[in-house]
Amino acid sequence: MKIFEALRWASSFLTENELEHPIAEILLKHYLEIDRAKLFSMLQDELPLDVEKAFKDALNRVAEGTPVQHITGVEDFYGRQFVVNEHVLIPRPETEELVQGLLQRISKVFSDQSSISVVDIGTGSGAIAISLSLENSKLSVATVDISPEATMVAMKNAQRLAANVQFLEGDLLQPLIEQKKKVDVVVSNPPYISEADFHLLAKNVRDHEPTLALVGGISGYELYEKLIAQIPLVLNEKGIIAFEVGAGQSKQVEALIKSQFPKAHTEIVFDINGKDRMVFATLM
Repeated sequence: MKIFEALRWASSFLTENELEHPIAEILLKHYLEIDRAKLFSMLQDELPLDVEKAFKDALNRVAEGTPVQHITGVEDFYGRQFVVNEHVLIPRPETEELVQGLLQRISKVFSDQSSISVVDIGTGSGAIAISLSLENSKLSVATVDISPEATMVAMKNAQRLAANVQFLEGDLLQPLIEQKKKVDVVVSNPPYISEADFHLLAKNVRDHEPTLALVGGISGYELYEKLIAQIPLVLNEKGIIAFEVGAGQSKQVEALIKSQFPKAHTEIVFDINGKDRMVFATLM
């Protein structure tokens, strides 16, 4: 089987199983250990038999619900490759928009500061924290996660990508509160799926990604409520709060922020798909 034939066969297989076509390309690049340009220069080459078997086995696993990222062990985020596994949420493209929006606001609000302290709550793979740290050298970034396994993944990613990030284990802002530490920026993409909606998630998400990183209590707002109540204890007078939220949750999260910070300038930002995915608050 030539590589172009393998891609054509996989395209039909993925269509039949209502899966996205790029999965085939991702898997072939993984097993052949090549980039996209090299793959397309090799379309007429024979696919080694061991690669063909691994490729077909992987496609069957994906059809059964395994995320392709759990097969390759990585996901791209903000131009970098992050290690992922069953202990962390797979980084999503909409979270890249959160990072981009936060970087823009940091540059405006703290233009006169040489050092800006940031904490990322519920860091998971470390995608947000590490991207912020590597994109802006003025940032001093710390993370908190309640999962030791997730923290290990984030630390591995920081090491691989040479990012200077501090890792703390604990519940939301508690480690900073105990240390009496103040920060300029609090960012979080917390679990926000309600218990009732959990069963509605796609099978590959529901069965393979950590429930701890997905479900935010009975209503889906519990962690926002708890986190926002803690923020006044750690945020400096001039500061930024940045949240990713579930579609349709932005107004409630904005109201929670306003209840703690009545004078904050708040913004609801829609993602590239037109969904209300981000809430920013600036305190001056």
